[in-house]
This record gives sequence, structure tokens and C-alpha cells, in this order.
Amino acid sequence: MFTYQRTYIGNVQAVILDWAGTTVDFGSFAPTAVFLRLFEERGVTITAADARSGMGLMKKDHLRMILARPAVAAAWEAKYGAPASDADIDSLFESFVPMQIAVVKDFAEPIPGCLEAIEEIRERGIKIGSTTGYIRSMMDELMPVAEAKGYAPDSTVCPDEVPNGRPYPWMVYQNMMNLNVFPVEAVVKVGDTLADIEEGLNAGVWTVGLSQTGNLMGLTEEEFNQLSDDEQVTALEKVEEQLYRAGAHYVIEGIWDLPIILDEIEDRLANGERP
Repeated sequence: MFTYQRTYIGNVQAVILDWAGTTVDFGSFAPTAVFLRLFEERGVTITAADARSGMGLMKKDHLRMILARPAVAAAWEAKYGAPASDADIDSLFESFVPMQIAVVKDFAEPIPGCLEAIEEIRERGIKIGSTTGYIRSMMDELMPVAEAKGYAPDSTVCPDEVPNGRPYPWMVYQNMMNLNVFPVEAVVKVGDTLADIEEGLNAGVWTVGLSQTGNLMGLTEEEFNQLSDDEQVTALEKVEEQLYRAGAHYVIEGIWDLPIILDEIEDRLANGERP
């Protein structure tokens, strides 16, 4: 009996980027602020850590994860006399969507170094795709503002446009079809959440996590810069550990370091390595 196997030894063809915390919205604050206000309006207090717990997921799934946290579940039951139901989640999501749409465009500022990195990546002939936890109606507000500020990927796929959002791989695959690139070994997924890492791994692509600019760090650029050198190192190491434990092939502080990682990945591809 014989088997046939091919090995891709070409270059990276596409990079698929997350949005909030990866390319725009340093610290990923747009969803966090809305979740906090949403639950406050329902008479249930949640923490920023609660709000960030499901970051990267489609926002209805994110709500489910918040409500599954023991303290939040207990607070909800104390307020309403029963655990949160599917109808409650539908109601929360129905309220969340217009709240997020109203503010998302205020969080469209590209993260420092993003535009320069994108320019360098495109000069190498690499296409830019993107995935997100935002549904299309939210992205319709965010994307034009981000584009006016200089950031416009070649493809954006939202979780309401595929059978399932993260951690399923469908948004990655739809980007690959939109960009007309293959095989999966030629694709790199980049994001700041654990859901981003799972999405990339499930798609079979190279997966890069970001430690400084995203949800797991949860600080503005100013707040991060106010930390002492030792505090920065400790905070970064904590986030890096989480991303590596989730399975990231690489972890970098921000998108500004991505071109260097692409060099390393292409060296590994040339040697016949796979994600």
C-alpha cells in the first residue's frame, strides 16, 4: 500500500487579523463598556473581568459566557428568581446590538504600528483578511471610520455570516475563499483573545497571539505605559502564558512585530514544516 503526501514550501499568502485589541481599539474597550452598562441597566452588577471573559466570541455567545460565571449567575438569580434563560439571553442581545452600534465607531483608532505593519505586509504580496466577534451591522459602523483612519482589510467576515463564529474555523475559511488563497499552511491568524487562538488552531493555520494591546491585558496604551518596567514584564508574561497555553504558535506584544514573525514562518515553511 502506498500513500501520497505533498508539502507546501511556499510563502505566506494571507494574514487574517482580529479587530478590537488587534488592529483597532487598544485594550479592546468598546465591547467591555457596553456589557458593563447593559447589565447595570438590568440591575445586575458585573466586573470588567466578567465582561471580558468571553471576548472574541460572537456577542450572543459572549453573553452566555458572562452569565455562566458563578458570581454573575448568582447575581442574576438573586435579582430575577431564576437562572438566565435562552429568552433572557435573546433579550439581552437585542438590547446589546443597538448599544454597541452606537459607540463602536468611537473605538476605530488603529493601534500604533498597525498601519505601518499592514503596509509592509502588503508590499510582500500578502493579502489581509479579518474576523471578529462583531456582527455585520456593528462592522458596518466601524469599518468606514477605520478606513478613513487608514485601515481597510481586503476581506472581513462576521460571525452572523457563517454557520458558527469562533472558536469554529468558518470565518477563517470564508476569508480564504474571499481572498482566493490556499493551502491552510499559507495562512496566519492573528488575534488577542483565546477565542482567536482556538479559531486559528481549528482552521489548521499558523496562529499568533498579541499580549500588550488586547483584551487579556485590558489596559489603554497610556495605562500600560504608566506601569514600571518590572510591572510591564510581569503583566506581559502573564498574558503570554495564557496565549501559549491556548496553543498559539507565536506570541508578540503587538501587530507592529508581525512582519518579523512572518519571516520566521516562511523559513519554517521552506523547511517543510506545518502549523
